[in-house]
This record gives sequence, structure tokens and C-alpha cells, in this order.
Amino acid sequence: MDHQPYNPLHGVTLKVIVTQLVDHFGFDYLGKEIKVRCFTDDPSINSSLKFLRKTPWAREKVEALYIQHKTKLDDEVDSA
Repeated sequence: MDHQPYNPLHGVTLKVIVTQLVDHFGFDYLGKEIKVRCFTDDPSINSSLKFLRKTPWAREKVEALYIQHKTKLDDEVDSA
């Protein structure tokens, strides 16, 4: 039984979230939207994941950006 049917993040890993955001927007845009060095100084998916897992406020901002653009991101994945 699914206990979180209306949670848009249910079943979505942080790696999927970051990867989809980077593929769609790029690190430059993410660095401007969310002011953290893991997006601006020598960015990579792995360094971003490491930072976001340790920093709840930054992770919340990334998740909020993902939720805001989820429909667009899902459409891109479906069409790929």
C-alpha cells in the first residue's frame, strides 16, 4: 500500500532530482537560482549530491525547484 500517494517526491531519489535539473537547466542556472558552491565552483552531480545530503536547507531548495518544474522535467524524460 502506498502511504504517500500525493507526495510529488515519493519514490524519486535525490540523484534523479539533481540529474534531471542539471540536464534541463544546467549548473549555471542552478547556481543562480540556488546560491551554493556545489553548483558554481567546479560543479558535478556527485559533489552536489554529497553537499545536498549534508545540508537540509539547500536540499529543500533543490526539491522545491524540482517540484515547481516537475511536469516539464517528466515530459522531457518521457520523450527521451
